Amino acid sequence: MKDTKFIYTPEIPEVFRCRVPLPGTSQAFVNNGVLREESLSPKGLSVTSAGETGFSLVASRGSVPEESMQIICFRDSGNTNDIAFTNRMIFEESSDSSVLLCTHTLTLDRFKTDETIKISVEKSAVANIVVMQNEHNDSSHSVKFEIDIQSKGYLRINVISLHGLFLENDFVVTLSGEGAVCELNGAYLVDGNQTVKSNVVMNHMVPGCLSRQLFKGILDDESRAHFSGRIVVARDAQKTEAYQANHNLLISQNAKAYTQPQLEIYADDVKCSHGATSGILDQNALFYMRSRGIGESEAKLLQQLAFVYDVLEKINNEQLRQRLCDLTESRLRGEFSHCSNCSMNCC
Repeated sequence: MKDTKFIYTPEIPEVFRCRVPLPGTSQAFVNNGVLREESLSPKGLSVTSAGETGFSLVASRGSVPEESMQIICFRDSGNTNDIAFTNRMIFEESSDSSVLLCTHTLTLDRFKTDETIKISVEKSAVANIVVMQNEHNDSSHSVKFEIDIQSKGYLRINVISLHGLFLENDFVVTLSGEGAVCELNGAYLVDGNQTVKSNVVMNHMVPGCLSRQLFKGILDDESRAHFSGRIVVARDAQKTEAYQANHNLLISQNAKAYTQPQLEIYADDVKCSHGATSGILDQNALFYMRSRGIGESEAKLLQQLAFVYDVLEKINNEQLRQRLCDLTESRLRGEFSHCSNCSMNCC
């Protein structure tokens, strides 16, 4: 921990300390939509205000920051009204950077948050973004990602939804330059009466672009998950490769998963596929593990962890990947069950 660089904003109104930060991480706080303090990491990765609300993150041209940036967005009793704000993330030409976005709720008030994140990945830029969502049982949070990727730009977004009454992630992606690449991955864990929605529109507008989508969810109790994914390949977008998959594991008979994969293709020289499944735990695998001395509850847990690891392994930062694997295991073990009547932050 001695090598970890923490930049904590003064006068945070609640007792708060995020447990995810890693060595070489700068931090910025967004409290009820308002950036509390501007942040700058070495080699050109900065976070500034985007007006009265929201933030603007810029990775300057050609920069390759050694540090990643963590932006912690949280709601508290300072403003319990419904709020909406817009953030901007610009990854300038030939930059290479990593960003972690965390969302939390620090009090038990009923929060409704509508957030728009506009992302521009310029020519030959590389951006890795991890989004971790952990909010309480009376929180509603909708995020709309408006994304443009230019020639040879690369963007990977991994969304890990750990907790929240209603979480919606809406992606509208435009691959506007030849050779652009976009990877969207999501893992969502829901139980009780929680609902998670994931909506994707992937627009291939020019030739030679690649997109991949993988969304996986584990649903228990009476929870709900909705996935809608549409890949659009324009008439001139030859040599397109586009892949989409959504898989759901239903632990309870009362849990429901709704999935709607779609392809809309106007070009003829493409490689595109989509698929969706919903199912229960593999009883043969459970029997095998139990025959090797593994208890029933532990066998079920191991199968669930293996199911979502396909998404978690796509996080390129090894330390962050391990931390989120640990949080996922804690969530599946039921260690977040106190969230229904607690405002303390678990992550």
